[in-house]
Amino acid sequence: MKKITAAITGVQGYVPETVLSNEELSKIVDTSDEWITSRTGIKERRIMKDGASSDMAAAAIKGLLEKMNIDPMEIELVICATVTPDYPFPSTANVICDKVGMKNAWGYDTIAACSGFIYALSTGAQFIETGRHKKVIVVGVDKMTSILDYQDRTTCVIFGDGAGAVLLEPNEEGNGVIDFILRSDGSGRQYLIQPAGGSALPPSHQTIDDRMHYVKQEGKAVFKFAVTNMAEVSAEIMEKNGLTSDDVDWLVPHQANLRIIDATADRMGLTKDKVMINIQKYGNTTAGTLPLCLWDYESQLKKGDTLILSAFGGGFTWGAVYLKWAY
Repeated sequence: MKKITAAITGVQGYVPETVLSNEELSKIVDTSDEWITSRTGIKERRIMKDGASSDMAAAAIKGLLEKMNIDPMEIELVICATVTPDYPFPSTANVICDKVGMKNAWGYDTIAACSGFIYALSTGAQFIETGRHKKVIVVGVDKMTSILDYQDRTTCVIFGDGAGAVLLEPNEEGNGVIDFILRSDGSGRQYLIQPAGGSALPPSHQTIDDRMHYVKQEGKAVFKFAVTNMAEVSAEIMEKNGLTSDDVDWLVPHQANLRIIDATADRMGLTKDKVMINIQKYGNTTAGTLPLCLWDYESQLKKGDTLILSAFGGGFTWGAVYLKWAY
């Protein structure tokens, strides 16, 4: 009996129509196109004016199912990676299932910030590999504008809104998720955090007045950790699986900062033509960046291509996934 792997058999993204350019942002906060572009590589981002994270995720999943001609009732499990859930509870995955009509599916959310999609992808793969399920959807979605402080130029210039979803199905050809390495270090939470709104610091007049329900980031500390750890874990998964730079067809990096992406590619020995980049269009959509990259580059992918997905997020969380493209 051949080994079953969990293969991505389809991908679909969704981004809101409203575009917020660097020029427009400079009218809101003290910044400039040159300042943002030189430090991040971002030129514009998408903004969801009305609706919730579940609406973007549902749009991506509906598009995916229509593209693949799959009935929503066939989906057995939905894992949603997000740090901007619709509610503290119920889970956003639960809401998404209702909005898409996936009545036979169960689901849950995973919170790992920008590493959320690779955490969810690695988890979803297990349900396929064990034979427990045949059709699993993994969706990364964040409405980061719902927790952005547009008085804080260190954070509001970076993030945008968006969603991306993939379908996982069994594969016996050796394609799909081959290996993953996931890491976390909770001592880094102080450097990238939404301080209030949870049980540690419940909402109050004071937390609202102190603007503590927004993303807070110490950029230099995060950059230092991200450059080191995202690059190292990507090189580590290559070494673990005996891969050279010639073996890797694509690096799919989290779109946080162009300098971090470049450092990761350099550490892996990859040329820029092997690196998926769309940060200039969408900014950092947190859990949405990796599936949105796959969606943007889908037409360039070939069956059997070797991909390394790599991410670093608040917490700190980071990791890499090695997979073979299945179609």
